[in-house]
Order: sequence, then C-alpha cells, then structure tokens
Amino acid sequence: MTPSQEVDSTTAVGIDPEKYDQPEIDPLDELPDEVEMSLFEHLEELRQRIFYALIAVAIAVIGCFIGVKPIVHLLEAPARGVKFLQLAPGEYFFVSLKVAGYSGLLVSSPFILYQIIQFVLPGLTRRERRLLGPIVLGSSVLFVTGLFFAYFLLIPAALRFFISYGADVVEQLWSIDKYFEFVLLLLFSTGLAFQIPVVQLLLGALGIVSSEKMLAGWRYVILGSVVLGAVLTPSTDPLTQTLLATAVLGLYFTGIGLVKLVGK
Repeated sequence: MTPSQEVDSTTAVGIDPEKYDQPEIDPLDELPDEVEMSLFEHLEELRQRIFYALIAVAIAVIGCFIGVKPIVHLLEAPARGVKFLQLAPGEYFFVSLKVAGYSGLLVSSPFILYQIIQFVLPGLTRRERRLLGPIVLGSSVLFVTGLFFAYFLLIPAALRFFISYGADVVEQLWSIDKYFEFVLLLLFSTGLAFQIPVVQLLLGALGIVSSEKMLAGWRYVILGSVVLGAVLTPSTDPLTQTLLATAVLGLYFTGIGLVKLVGK
C-alpha cells in the first residue's frame, strides 16, 4: 500500500491526521475564562480599576487624617527623651498630611491589590492561579513583618545611636518634619526589602533561576545586601545598615530554601 493510500484509508474511517498528531494540552496550562476583549475594552477596565483604587486611597487618607494624632504619637514613641519642634509655620500640618498619606496607602493596599488581581486574573492559566494565592499572602505577611522589624528594631537602634552620640554635646531637639521623613522612609523601604523571598519564588517557579544558581552567587549577595542596607536606610549609622543588611541576607537564604522546597 502506498503512502497516499494510507492517508486515504485514514481519512475514510473518519480520523483527522492533523488532529491525531497534535500533542495533548495540559489542563493546568489552559485559561479557565477565555473571554475575548478588544484593546479599548481592556483600557476601559484598567481605567475603572485605577479609578476604584484611587477612590479607596482617598477615603483611607481622609480617614487617617481625621485620626492622625494617635498615629503621630505611635510613630513618635521610639524617640524617647526627644522633644520635637515645629521650625516653620504649618510644619506639623504638612507632616500630618504626609503621615495620613502613607497610612492611607497602607490601609487601602488590600483593596488596591484586589483590583490588580481582578484585572490580571482572566489572563492567567490554572497553574498560574495556583501560585497567585500563596504569593499574595506571603507578600502581605512579609511586608507587615518588615514594618514591625523596622519599628521595633531598626528605628530604636538608629535613634539610640544618634541620641547617645551627641548626648554630652547637644540637646535633643529635633525637627518633626525631618524625624517623620526618616521614620516613614525606613518603614516602607524595609517592608519592600522583605519582598526578596517572594521574588525568588517567582523566579524559581517560572524556571528563570534555580536554587543552585541562587546559592552559587552568595558572594555577590553579601556585597549587594551591604549596598542595599546603605541605600535603603535614610541614616548613615553603621548599626542600622548592618541590621538591615543582615535581615536581607537572612531573607535571601530563606528564599533559597523555599525555592528548593518546591523542587526548583
């Protein structure tokens, strides 16, 4: 029987050779919600999501500004024995706006995250959706852990260094604006630095970098953690930079362990 006769006989029994030769698609790589949208529909949905997020941020900022005094007292607590001065008219007012802005952004972040997830969810496969929950939860927990680490360890350590260094020379009278700029920047930069294991898990899950390659570059990581500690800390004292660099190293090696745990 010639090849052409074989093709004809296959077609005769109702078998499509092209369909027969196609590889089977893994159900985890399929899109559960295959809803086709035009570019303008995507842009319109993005506009709505951004609008809802901005409304949530505005409401949270207004609410935090109404009750800003307890937040200010909470952030002033690590600076024991220090008196804060208002060095210019309206300085405390603008500090209150800044504190309310950061606090409102933090309070509204779950709703912002929800809007982002709702926007990208239709384009994710079942396999990617399985990773979404642990990544979002882990990122949120790590960010809050970073805030606590900065508030209870980094900020008190830095303030003790500055207070003790000039205790016999100058009286501790600080500008309230400079103090809150220091505290807020250190809080949020530390929260962002604590996202390192999440980034490592993403890179490992996508097959971009394996745990062995991450471990092989430990020398560069040590150097990078020192640089990162110097860049992220608004103060120049070595104690705060060392604490943050040590935390970054611990997070990095923890991330390697997690990547290895998931088999990457």
